[in-house]
Amino acid sequence: MRKISILILCIITVLVPTLTLSSSAEENVSASQLTLDKDGLNLEVKSAYLLEAKTGTVLYSQNPLEASSVASVTKIMTLLLVAEALSDGIINLEQEVYISDYAASMGGSQVFLEEGEKMSVEELIKCTVIASANDAAVALAEQVSGSESAFVKKMNARAEELGLKNTAFENTTGLDDTTVNHYSCAEDVAIMSRELIKHDIILKYSSMWQDTIRNGEFTLTNTNRLVRYYEGCNGLKTGSTDKAGYCVSTTAKRGGMQLVAVIIGAPTRDERNAAARELLDYGFANFSLKEFPSEFIENVPVWGGTSDLAPIYSGGFEIVINKENATKIEAEYEIPDHLTAPVSDGETVGKIIFTLNGQKIGECDIYCGSDVAKIGFFELFYRMLMRIVSGV
Repeated sequence: MRKISILILCIITVLVPTLTLSSSAEENVSASQLTLDKDGLNLEVKSAYLLEAKTGTVLYSQNPLEASSVASVTKIMTLLLVAEALSDGIINLEQEVYISDYAASMGGSQVFLEEGEKMSVEELIKCTVIASANDAAVALAEQVSGSESAFVKKMNARAEELGLKNTAFENTTGLDDTTVNHYSCAEDVAIMSRELIKHDIILKYSSMWQDTIRNGEFTLTNTNRLVRYYEGCNGLKTGSTDKAGYCVSTTAKRGGMQLVAVIIGAPTRDERNAAARELLDYGFANFSLKEFPSEFIENVPVWGGTSDLAPIYSGGFEIVINKENATKIEAEYEIPDHLTAPVSDGETVGKIIFTLNGQKIGECDIYCGSDVAKIGFFELFYRMLMRIVSGV
């Protein structure tokens, strides 16, 4: 194996504690004790959490696993199951939903659905995302699973699949006057949110300040005011009850970096919004997402193959970095001098090791970009004969 060292000068970081890399070879690489001083943050809330959505890198946490009622932030899981049902073809956006008496009976935030009324799946999603409508959320749950109770079982099963540590659901809405085992935590809400915004239909509506239903007769206004007043905000879900306080999971994107900021248990709506804004400001001011995309490296000789050369590619690498600390990332390429046939398209043939100040921060695979079969005896004999005839 030969090693080609390339110094890449970038605006980099004191790395955050956990890095998730776009490499099949290594994930969740820890950058040892390198951390960022967060003393400048002063969040007077029960708990808070900030992560970068693409890599899952945690940028800030405050009491991240403290279980609490989260009010309508519950609907993040409700909407995730609805979005996944859409992707799986269980429902479709144009499908008409019959509104049951139970769905129409929901109190709190609502769009005043009536028993027997029909509304499309897309309109109900719009109502749930923008206006946090409890009646619309229940109607969607009934359409997906037949009943709210059956849907709630799926919510809890999905929470387990996602590895949520402190989350349990009793309903689809977050109404908590009578609940005894309905809660989540800041970290779990962030994980749910990260999954939810992978679905374009959600961001389509969570980024809207206002829209209408019923042919323009009923106006929906986003419960998340940051959508209107914070640059780059594109979602996601607010919630408030006496038990939960004021909660929000807010998403915002700037310069290719998508952040998820969770606030739970703020004393007032304004304090919740201010805390979410402060958390997002902290993330955008201090960090950026550095990407090394998958790309062609070179053609490598192939011994004993039907082709003399095979292209090789890098697998790609992503990392969230602190913008204020300028330093160097060293990328060390480990590439074989040659490949031996047969070689398969996508086969790992080397790797790139990324280091900072001599410390490994991650790696990505180098893979072959084509199939090269092993040459047969007769084809090899024919090639040699042709070289003799041509005088080569």
